[in-house]
Amino acid sequence: MPNKLKVLSRPDIVKILTVFGFNFYSQRGSHIKLRRTKNGHNQVLTVPAHKELVKSTTKAVYEQALKYIPAEDLKEYFYNK
Repeated sequence: MPNKLKVLSRPDIVKILTVFGFNFYSQRGSHIKLRRTKNGHNQVLTVPAHKELVKSTTKAVYEQALKYIPAEDLKEYFYNK
C-alpha cells in the first residue's frame, strides 16, 4: 500500500523545514518565504500562510523542498508510513 500524504498546517510545515535549517525570511500577503544559506547560495522556499493546507498544496511544498533536501530525509515528515 502506498504511503499517504499527511494533512499539515503552515506551522507544521515551517517546523519541519526549520529542522533542515530554513528560517523565516519575509512575508508578503498570504505567503511566507523561508531561507537558508548553503555553500554560499541562498535557498528559498515559499509556504502559503493558511492555517491548514489542502493535500495538493502540501504536495507542492514538498516537491519544492526536494530541490534542496533529499527525498529520503524529507519523506518521513510529509508521508505516513
